[in-house]
Parts: sequence; structure tokens; C-alpha cells
Amino acid sequence: MLILLLKISLKKDIENRTDIELMVDTFYEKVLADKLLGYIFQDVAKVNWSTHIPTLYNFWENVILFTGSYEGNPVNLHKHLHSIEPLNKTHFDRWNKLFILTVNQLFEGEKAELAKERALSISGIIRSKVLQFHKGTKLSKSKIFGKSGKSSL
Repeated sequence: MLILLLKISLKKDIENRTDIELMVDTFYEKVLADKLLGYIFQDVAKVNWSTHIPTLYNFWENVILFTGSYEGNPVNLHKHLHSIEPLNKTHFDRWNKLFILTVNQLFEGEKAELAKERALSISGIIRSKVLQFHKGTKLSKSKIFGKSGKSSL
């Protein structure tokens, strides 16, 4: 008797803001628990999560679902962070690994693949710009935070 086994997946694709929020929340839980990355967010950047998380939702919603809900400049923010605590390729590689792992655990489909592709591309651009940045160079507060005084990530 021939038995045909079909791969049945309970995962769905990234479809809406709720999915983006799940992805971001799950990813940053991993980041904060990570020995290499967690201290950067908690001790160095001292991230205010109540304001930063909605910005991240907007960023990824725009990147994946093309909503136009994000305005900012993550490169300058990461350059500033690099001037306080030098970042290196290992930091970016770990971030990439955790992001891909998170998306693979939660989703599959066209938008999930797009999320991973865009994450690697954005990470590569930020890494390139940040690692070119000389530690002695200081960014003005307005370049980092903009006129509003809020983080431009």
C-alpha cells in the first residue's frame, strides 16, 4: 500500500499589524534574553520599551506590508549607539540569526520570506554604515532624535 504523506503546516503568512506585533514582541524577547545583545538594549541604550516598541511595529509594518506608517532614520541612531558601545559584525550576525529564527518559528509564506530578506538587507546596510563610522565622530542630538526629541529609529 502506498501512503502519501503531505506536509501540513499550521503556520500562516504575515498578513496584518497583529502578525507584525507578534513577530516584533517574540523577536525582542529573544534579543533581551541573549547574552551578546541583551545588555546593549538594557544597559547601554537603556531603551524605553513603551515608546520604542510601537516605533518598531510601524517600522516592520512598513517594511513588510508597505503601509507608510514609519518615518525615521535608524542608521543615525545605530551610529550614535556605536559611538557609546562599539558594535561589530558578531552583533549584527546574532541579530540576523535571532530574527530569521523568530520568523521561521511563527510564519511561512511570501511575506515571511520578504521579512527575512528585508531584515538581512537592512541589517547589512546599517552594519556597513555603522562600521564605517569613526568612534570619535559625534552626532548632534537633532540628527539622532530629530526636532521632536523622539528617537528616529
